[in-house]
Amino acid sequence: MNSDAARRRLADARLYLCTDAREQRGDLEEFLHAALRGGVDVVQLRDKTLDVARELELQDLVARVAAEHGALWAVNDRADVARLTGAPAVHMGQGDLPVPAVRTLLGPEPVLGRSTHSAEQAATADADDAVDYFCVGPLWTTPTKPGRPAVGLDLLRQVAASDPRTPWFAIGGIDVERLEAVLDAGARRVVVVRAITQAPDPERAARQLRDRLEP
Repeated sequence: MNSDAARRRLADARLYLCTDAREQRGDLEEFLHAALRGGVDVVQLRDKTLDVARELELQDLVARVAAEHGALWAVNDRADVARLTGAPAVHMGQGDLPVPAVRTLLGPEPVLGRSTHSAEQAATADADDAVDYFCVGPLWTTPTKPGRPAVGLDLLRQVAASDPRTPWFAIGGIDVERLEAVLDAGARRVVVVRAITQAPDPERAARQLRDRLEP
């Protein structure tokens, strides 16, 4: 997927999935196919337990499955892994490499995402031409980000009211039961983890979310 195609895919994206490597289950490929059939637009492998060699191996799998479904895939945190795999997207947290450093390493081609946890951080990301999307959260406390305080729906309303020019996603503890409140607060795109990764039927779980995110 070239950079123009990746940015077009991002513009249409509504449902973004972060998943671990599912090493204990041994079903990552099957799981990804199910989630992407259900309507996931962007998938990110995020698993801090992986060594680099294993992550490179699994990123190849993610890339292959995503390509079969026409989905965008993203590398989390690691600009070196993104460069080695030719990832079409890379996501950076506030404590990771700063945006200029990422662009120095990767150039202008990959889609670059940024985590934000305040109105000021969101505004900074929105104003940065080198940032292609940003996430706002976590809305609720979540075990995937231990120690990170929840920002709540008020921040979501504040960001939505600023009418960002950059695509942005709500993140953090979102599931099908909470989705209506997230939409009411002004978000139109969401990142989920457990709502799909822990679902007995990932395809159905993804479809339930994606259907409610249609414009």
